[in-house]
Amino acid sequence: MRAEEYQPADFVFKKFVNETGWPDGVAWLMGFLQGALALTGYDAVAHMIEEIPNPTKEGPILMVYAVMIGMGTGFAFLTVLLFCMGDIQDVISATEGPLLSIFYRATRSKALSLCLTIFPLGCLLFASTTLMTTSSRILYAFARDNGLPFSTVFATIHPTLQVPLNSLLLTTIPVLLLGSLYLISTTALNAIFSTAVISLALSYAFPVLINVLTGRKRLPEDRDFRLPGIVGWICNLVGLTFVCGCTVLFVLPPQLPVTRENMNYSFAVFFIIVGISTLAYHFEGKGVFKGPVTESHHLHQPLAQSSVEANTEGGWKPGMPILAYDIGEEDDDEEEEITVTVCHRDVER
Repeated sequence: MRAEEYQPADFVFKKFVNETGWPDGVAWLMGFLQGALALTGYDAVAHMIEEIPNPTKEGPILMVYAVMIGMGTGFAFLTVLLFCMGDIQDVISATEGPLLSIFYRATRSKALSLCLTIFPLGCLLFASTTLMTTSSRILYAFARDNGLPFSTVFATIHPTLQVPLNSLLLTTIPVLLLGSLYLISTTALNAIFSTAVISLALSYAFPVLINVLTGRKRLPEDRDFRLPGIVGWICNLVGLTFVCGCTVLFVLPPQLPVTRENMNYSFAVFFIIVGISTLAYHFEGKGVFKGPVTESHHLHQPLAQSSVEANTEGGWKPGMPILAYDIGEEDDDEEEEITVTVCHRDVER
């Protein structure tokens, strides 16, 4: 490091700079937005779960590790930046942006500054690639269950590339367009960021809320990853409290007094998305959407209820129809293999 001036530890760990107009406590809580945005991908492991060995045990552990690693590396990175940043007002007003300005102050070299900038850009690139991959899979799976308008278009696999190309394009192109908002209006981009955090947090909160309301009795008794009862309750309640706080704080304007330029429009964006989704479901989705199906392989005749329950991983419930066929005479030494698909409305062989 070649910085001419370093900030003392008191500035890094004790100094609180608040130029928002909000009280210090509110400003500190609103500062969770960027950190929450960086750590919102808790469910990324779930979308790749079929490729993980021993997923019922390793999946939850990987989710916890992902957050812990992100917190640790993020804390170390931000601490170094704060020590090397120099005068805070100069960094805020730098035309090249705060991060590149801090890199230059720390190295006193334009070449080294650009090289250091490549690392966070590379992280963003790899993260974006991962997000595009998982998001396109989610979109494809949802369209396959007739959960989207024009589902037949997006529930297709490209015959040559063997990827859900239409879903990938629908995921990528709007993101590129939204990213270009930064060139036009930072207010609009911040509204998108806030809406993303709120929407993801709420989507995570609903299963936790149902779990709490049912007394955590819906969890499988034979699950591989198990938290002690009191620890599980604490995690659930803290998570719900955090989501409620985020939902309120992240719709507040970032500065006072409120003007048209610094207004937070995430509340409006959120309800526009909810409104469009509600209308799409009401006019089309509820007539064709059946929910995800459960495919069971290696079922052998006869198809007793206990056999179906064991092979559908709990997906079959009493009262759901089961359709089975005799597929010819069986040899005593050979077992016939069939596949039964169980869903909420019908069953296909």
